[in-house]
Amino acid sequence: MHRHLTRSRPARRAALLGALVLTLGGHASADVSSWLTLAGGGSSVEWRGSPRSEQGAMLLETGMGSPPAGDVVVGGLFRTHTHFSRGTDVALLVRTATHGFANGGWGAAVDLGPYQRWWGREHAGWSGNLVLGAPWGLVLSVGGGVGDADATTYTASFGVDLARLTVYRRTGQSWWENPFPAYRPEEAGVPR
Repeated sequence: MHRHLTRSRPARRAALLGALVLTLGGHASADVSSWLTLAGGGSSVEWRGSPRSEQGAMLLETGMGSPPAGDVVVGGLFRTHTHFSRGTDVALLVRTATHGFANGGWGAAVDLGPYQRWWGREHAGWSGNLVLGAPWGLVLSVGGGVGDADATTYTASFGVDLARLTVYRRTGQSWWENPFPAYRPEEAGVPR
């Protein structure tokens, strides 16, 4: 019975964090930021008493945040991180991003929060990533996680954020016009 209770604690923490992220928003007077990323790369996983394994990995994430007009954009992110030939981790993260990142240009974001692993030595833990964003929705993500059972994970991936490429893109207008970007500073009288 004690083992069952300890397994449900991380799930309760993740649910509580998700509820907190959802209640942090202010009034809905502007568009929200959003992310939809597809990326591939590699990961390295190790548990106490087992050798480190390296494998290919795929990252899928989606989320929403505060309006893209802000200098700092904060939001929630749902991520699946598949370690090929091993299994998939699921995470609920808080993303803190720069204005440039949220609007499809140069910028950075930091993602922090709990994850759950149901493969190998089942456990929960904490994950963190630094995400560098470039124009055209390109993203480079590096990070890792630490969990129960002395699990450590290191990851690196490169991909494209489809929301930053389309709806939020404000760069490359001379090559590919974005007629209705989500953030239009000229309409708000804000020079950017």
